[in-house]
Order: sequence, then C-alpha cells, then structure tokens
Amino acid sequence: MTCAFQALAFCGLAALSAVLGLLFTGADRIVVARMQGRIGPLLQQPFRDLAKLLRKQETMPAGAVGWLFRAAPAAALAGALCVTAYVPLFGFEPPFGCGGDAVLVLYLLLVPGLAMVLGGFASGSPYAAIGAQREMVTMMSYEVPLAATMMAFAWRFSLAGADAPFSLATMAATPVWSLVGPAGAVGALLLFAVMLAVMPGELGRIPFDAPEAETELAGGILVEYSGRNFALFQLALAVKTVAMCGVVIALFAPWNFGLPGWVAWPLKAGVLMFASVSLPRAAMARFRISQVAGFYWKWLGAAALLGLLFLVLDARLCGGIGA
Repeated sequence: MTCAFQALAFCGLAALSAVLGLLFTGADRIVVARMQGRIGPLLQQPFRDLAKLLRKQETMPAGAVGWLFRAAPAAALAGALCVTAYVPLFGFEPPFGCGGDAVLVLYLLLVPGLAMVLGGFASGSPYAAIGAQREMVTMMSYEVPLAATMMAFAWRFSLAGADAPFSLATMAATPVWSLVGPAGAVGALLLFAVMLAVMPGELGRIPFDAPEAETELAGGILVEYSGRNFALFQLALAVKTVAMCGVVIALFAPWNFGLPGWVAWPLKAGVLMFASVSLPRAAMARFRISQVAGFYWKWLGAAALLGLLFLVLDARLCGGIGA
C-alpha cells in the first residue's frame, strides 16, 4: 500500500467515522427518548447542532490560558482521528496497521480525554477544573480493565503463533473464539462484558459522565467552550465512538454473517451502541466519582484479571494450541 493510498484511505475512513458517529449520537438520543416515553429529536439533529456551533461566535473566559484553551479541541479531534488509522473499520483493513498497533491505540484513545482535561484547566473556571479532576480519575480507572483486556488478547494470539499478535487487524482476521476451548470462551465472555462497561466510560456517557454532570457542574469540563471549539469536541466524541466500536468488534465479533463488510459493520456497531450506551443511559442514574473509580478498579479490574486467568487455564489445558 503506497503512502498516497494510505493517506487517501485514512481521510475516507476519518470522514465516514465522523458521519457515522454523529448518526449514532442521533440514534442514541431517539432510542433513549422512546424508552423514556418521549418523542426525542430528529436523527439529523447532531448534524444541525454541529453546523450551528460552527457558525456561532467563540467566547473565552478572561482568566483563560488562550493558546491552550484553543489548542485543546483540535488536539482532541486529531487524537480521535488518528485512532481510525489503526482500527479495522467498516470491514476494511486499517490504513496504517502495524505489528504493535493495539498498544498504540491504547495511547491514542487517551488523547481526547487528556485534551479535555487540559482545556478544562486552561479555561480558569472552577466548574471546569472540578470536571477536569473527575475526568482524570475516570481515565485512570477505566484504563486498567481496558489495558488488561487488550494485553490478554495479545498474549493469547502470541501463544497461538500469530505473526503480529498485537495487531488489531490480526485479531479481526482470526476470531479469538477459534483459538480457545470452553475455559477460554468463558474468559473471553468476561472480557467482552468488561469492554461493554468500559465503553460508556470512554465516551463520557451515563452513568459515567461525572466530569460533565450538568446538574452539579453546569456542564463541568466543557462549561466554558462554545462555537467552533465546542463543535470540535463534539466531533472528536463522535469519531471516538466509532473507534471504540471498532476496537470491540475487532476483538469479539469480526464476522460479517454473509453480508458485505460495509453493511455488517455498522449493524454490529449499532447493536453494540444500544447494549453499552443507550440501554444504561435510559435505565441508570449518574454514578458519583467515587463509585466510578470503585466500579472500574474493583469490579471490572477483577473481572478482567479473572478473564485473563481463564485464558491462561485454557492455554494450559490445550497445551498452548487453539482448540
């Protein structure tokens, strides 16, 4: 694959990710509204909101660190877009997939959150500062089960003799279910449940939206953002939504079920969004920040380690060979 083709493929996937992420946002709002007995907005409402924000005048607090306040939204979007270069999306190979891209994806997924933290602190607002502190705690909490899940898969693929065990493209090409026996399948199911719970935390959705907490912090970490800067943050979240769906699908559900990849992938992502984002948002209230940290560190951390232990047990029983 030439550099020019890689760049063109990346631009195309980035644009598709932004569009699909905004569509998922609109669908999520409609589904949650119907589950709560409301009508809800139109499917295209996120596109209208984005267009309106891009036309609005930007404001900046008097005590803000100007250059950092303005740079944070662009950094968040850039980080989210970079993830799409290393994750299999829409049934296509990642444009810049490499042997260790699972580790790189872990780092890149941190960039949008870190940019929000820096932007919150740079705004000079006490509400945003509290939201930024909560965001840091949330990030440190869900990174433990997320990293444990990714490393468990990389270890299992390495044991199976894969040429590039850390590559998400390798994991998508050879489903983990074909490498494990009954004990390994139990471990993989545990890790799948962990990833379902990690997704709303990564995306800042209820019940893990303590950094924003509109009723407590008036919007929290993004309270001082408006206009184009706020639009960039919203676009970064839309792209990150698709990227997270791509990670989970590559790990646990890479099949196309006889459909073209560009058809099967959005359908799988939609089901994943409903199970991990829409359903909890409609059924649960916001966790306190102490509950967020306890849930991820204690319960999900333990579940991820237990899933890894089941994979190790399965490898022992199978002699290191896929069942």
